[in-house]
Amino acid sequence: MLAEEIHTAGCEEMDLNVLASPLQEVRGTFDHMPTATADDWATIARRLARVPEALTQYRAVLDHGADRGRAPARRQVEAGIAQCERLTAPDGYFATLVRTATIDDGDLPASVRTDAEAAAGLAAEAYAATGRWLAAELHPRAPVADAVGRDHYALHSRSFLGTTIDLEETYAWGIEEVQSITAEMEQVAGEVQSGAGVEEAIAALNLDPNLQLEGTDALRGWMQDRADEAISALAGVHFDIPEPLRTLEARIAPTEMGVIYYTAPSNDFSRPGRMWWSVPAGVTTFNTWRELTTVYHEGVPGHHLQVGQGVYNQALLNRYRRWLVWCSGHGEGWALYAERLMADLGFLDDPGARLGMLDAQSLRAARVVLDIGIHCELEAPAEVGGGAWDDEKAWAYLSAHAHTDPASLRFELDRYLGWPGQAASYKVGERAWMALRDRVSRREGATFDLRDFHRRALDIGSTGLDVLSTAVLG
Repeated sequence: MLAEEIHTAGCEEMDLNVLASPLQEVRGTFDHMPTATADDWATIARRLARVPEALTQYRAVLDHGADRGRAPARRQVEAGIAQCERLTAPDGYFATLVRTATIDDGDLPASVRTDAEAAAGLAAEAYAATGRWLAAELHPRAPVADAVGRDHYALHSRSFLGTTIDLEETYAWGIEEVQSITAEMEQVAGEVQSGAGVEEAIAALNLDPNLQLEGTDALRGWMQDRADEAISALAGVHFDIPEPLRTLEARIAPTEMGVIYYTAPSNDFSRPGRMWWSVPAGVTTFNTWRELTTVYHEGVPGHHLQVGQGVYNQALLNRYRRWLVWCSGHGEGWALYAERLMADLGFLDDPGARLGMLDAQSLRAARVVLDIGIHCELEAPAEVGGGAWDDEKAWAYLSAHAHTDPASLRFELDRYLGWPGQAASYKVGERAWMALRDRVSRREGATFDLRDFHRRALDIGSTGLDVLSTAVLG
């Protein structure tokens, strides 16, 4: 089994990265917890008090791996140290978690607040201790090289995709996809501003006050409005959307990591699906032309419809299938497919919004190239000089094909380097979804119905791409 191969290779002992390793997941647990009552906060306090034990065990795993020469790359360790410092700062996550706590009936009882503050202090110290341990114990043993090598990468790729891909063919396709999207962006840029290139069009869009939001409250409200509009427009027309899924909450995350993500509804939908924006510190202005496609990715018809339909389908899927199975190629591939589909359906006809979608697509295509190329040590594209990948070439390639602020791009690059296989799963998954739709359409001919195809495919729940194709095609 793949899980056994991954375990034997020691991949779990190197599990530290900037976004999706136990270092972030332990803290992220608290994003899902209800906070409406004193009892809710008492539960939070009990779980906060267990954070030291969880992080002690996590350090032991990393320590064991490092002793066997399987430490995560130094870049990821340094990022982990910085994240621990930020979480435990005087104005960081743990310091403010309980300080700002309220309940539906008013103020949090003093005794519960006292217990919760004490537990938050324990959790903060555990993260501070982990940061110190990373610096003193793991960093000296961490390799400078970011590449995990072809053998490890192939395991990660299979895990994220649920299929085996030809790495060289996919790498070459990724380079061609970047070039194709670049050409499409150049065409749309001229629609944004006559005669403009991509950079000029983006500059004009960024300066348009009608496309700007000031403050996170305005951002959250805008996200909520666009999500609600999409659900209303799509339900019963292009998608079957069960009533419980017609509620989706937009939230500002309590962290400052610069990422946007989705969390599933609870089994009874008392906690709805939520899309979260983790806004970087100091960022107060947001450009709507860039982010409309993100709402479709995280909301409907993206992750919320996909994941929520799995939760809803209790008659078709058991609890394991609804809650514990997640394949990134299926999930992120669907969400990227959803972005392009919304453009095809006319929801991104505005040139600025379409350019935003294409820029997001360009980033995802560039990630295929960087992810496979760096970790499998393939030759870099000619546009950055060919030869072996290095930091300078990786940064030049990413900067040329993703038009966002340098801090966000740096985080993105660090993410790919520490999470092999995941970055490529978006575009590779989208490619699989589009190919599957085309095969079904050709087979069914005049009887093909897009809405019915989407329902049938999503009713299967999250699967590997091989299983998805087999289940849909029969």
